[in-house]
Parts: sequence; C-alpha cells; structure tokens
Amino acid sequence: MELNALLAHPVALPSLPRAVALLMTELAHDEPSLRRVAQLIGTDPALAARLLELANTPAFQMQRQIAGIPEALALLGVVQLRSLVSSAPLGTTSRSVPGVNLQQFWRYSLNTAKLARSLAGLVHHNQIAAYTAGLLHAVGELLLHLAAPDTVLSINSLVPPLDLRRAKIEQRILGYCYGNVSAGLAQRWQFPDVVVEALQHQSAPLDNNVYEPLAGVIHLASWRARAREADLGEKEMAVSFPGEVGLMLGLDIDMVLQQDPIDWTARPEASDYVV
Repeated sequence: MELNALLAHPVALPSLPRAVALLMTELAHDEPSLRRVAQLIGTDPALAARLLELANTPAFQMQRQIAGIPEALALLGVVQLRSLVSSAPLGTTSRSVPGVNLQQFWRYSLNTAKLARSLAGLVHHNQIAAYTAGLLHAVGELLLHLAAPDTVLSINSLVPPLDLRRAKIEQRILGYCYGNVSAGLAQRWQFPDVVVEALQHQSAPLDNNVYEPLAGVIHLASWRARAREADLGEKEMAVSFPGEVGLMLGLDIDMVLQQDPIDWTARPEASDYVV
C-alpha cells in the first residue's frame, strides 16, 4: 500500500483501558485536576494524539501550533475532554490490533517518551516536544497493522514490531517505515513542524539534509527502550548503540544509560502507566 493511501485509511487508534477509566473518574469531579488529567493522557499515545489534533484545529485560532499536553488541555473545557475520552476506542483484546501486543506497545511508547524527555533535557532541547514525539513516534506501526494487516504480518514473520531492525526492514519492503507513517499522521493532525520532522527522520536522523536534534533524541530513546524489550545484554547493547547519532548529540552509551529513568528490573504494574 502506498504511503498516501495508508494515511487516508480511516482507522481509530485504540486507547489504554485503564487510562480511559481513570480519566472518566477524574473528569466526573466538579473540579477535575488538570495535572492528573495531563498525567493520564500522557500515558496513552492515542488519547494524546487526539487531544493535540483537537488543540491544533483552526477553531482555537492559536498563533502557533501546540506540542505539549498541558498546553492543549488549557484550551479545552471539561465537557470537551469528557467527550474526547468517552469516545475513545479501547484496546481490550489481543485482536484490537492484529500482530501487536498492545500492553507491550503502550509500555514501550511511555518508556520512550520518558527517555526522550530526559535526554532532551541533557542536550538542552525542548523536553515537552521530546515527550510528545517519544510517546507518538510509533503510532504509525499501529496504523500499518490496522490498514495493511496481511503485508505487515508477513514482515512480522521476519522481525517483530519492536525489533531494532524493524525500520530498515519496513523501508526495504514497503519503501517507507513506521516513522514516516507517524510523521504523516502528525502532519495531518497539524502538529508543530519540529515534532513532524523528528518523527519523519527518527529512524535515520543523519540522512536528513538538515540535522534535527530531536530526531536524534527519539532515535536514542527508542533504541534504549527496544533494547530493553529485546532483553539485550551489555555486549549486545554496546554493539547496537547508534554511536554516530550519539556523537552528534554529544552523548555516549554510558550517558544515555545514566539518563534512563526507568527501573527495568521491576515487573511493570498498572500504576507504571502514570507519568
């Protein structure tokens, strides 16, 4: 399927059921805590995408595009938020996105967002944009699985969705990868250019004519999160570390690992999905 045809495919990205339930509880209060709402939406790529898409519509007549969840929430009323959350499709079964373990995908996306925010702070980049880009960097993988399941499942037989080689294999077979799909969605949602460019070039940030540091940040954050999902040891991580990208940002492997805010030894619990 061509990229433009894929992007035009009408699909509803599934949300984390626990996040939706907790949000509905919070929004039922007379005075919901926007901080709590921001925390919960920040755990769910689909909800975050819908919120930011809504905040960047011409209806709000903003002079600049919105990249962060807290800023987007400040534009919406409680009634709009309730409507957005209550209408969210839930990823409740293994068949919600064929070929994707959604619990793993949500965990991986959140971990990548946290790592991206941490790394962005280290290199003095916009941490809000980094968190958003990290959280949404792989939503294109969900669209690929929903819109072109037969093609993507054949790719899954070669490498799983979160494999470090995934982008290269997709590029070879499809002519584009999940990052290009994520960027295409972000552009349609009228996200800021800095986020769109980071998503577009995340898998090969040094191939871009104009190097975008945020693309490098996302590249390193997703490398770390995928390495953990693959349970790579120290030697395997040392071999697979994208050193050239790290060099451009002034980060070596030890610096990246030291910024890791996640306790990888702990078994993930439901509460881990709160920022």
